[in-house]
Amino acid sequence: MIRVVVADDQALFRAGFRVLLEPEDDVELVGEAGDGVTALEVVRRTRPDVVLMDVRMPGMDGIEATRAIAADERLAGVRVVILTTYELDDYVFDGLRAGASGFLVKDTDPAELLRAIRVVADGDALLSPGVTRRLIADLVARPDRRAAPPPELAALTGREREVVALVALGLANDEVAERLVVSPATVRTHVSRAMTKLHARDRAQLVVFAYQAGLAAPGRPPG
Repeated sequence: MIRVVVADDQALFRAGFRVLLEPEDDVELVGEAGDGVTALEVVRRTRPDVVLMDVRMPGMDGIEATRAIAADERLAGVRVVILTTYELDDYVFDGLRAGASGFLVKDTDPAELLRAIRVVADGDALLSPGVTRRLIADLVARPDRRAAPPPELAALTGREREVVALVALGLANDEVAERLVVSPATVRTHVSRAMTKLHARDRAQLVVFAYQAGLAAPGRPPG
């Protein structure tokens, strides 16, 4: 059973999710919150698999709440999806850097919302190849969005750097394997090792690291 918490200051939106999730056999809504402080309290109490987190909420906003969840070792298994009004909302990148596993536009089709919950609960990042390229390339390219690359980057092998750069382009494991002429299992191993070395929660974090560290750049192919 996938346990979900919805954090949004609009009661109508929370009610809509309640109606959407109720008929599903493998998804359960275990908590709701109308602000960031309450969201953090609910997440700590219920330990959900996925949190759907709005950004603009009174008191503690969704970015700060996401950062607090990501920093809490007891909540290591919790995945946060940022809810945004626009696909290229600046808050999306802030959310990814704070530890979110991806984002959803609020007017997404209900079937796609359910699929997204299952994707994130399964450990994958909710970033399509096209969105990955547009979103990360656009926002990381801005001088005020740049950050120092993590010192752990030096621990990556040459092959791991190649794999991370390809992940940053939005390629799936099978596509990376085809590009590097290795097996998908080998790619999964490299991705897993890179995530461990960089202390990344998921592939979304690898994308952020790749652009910050210069492994990938807007308009430049990896390698």
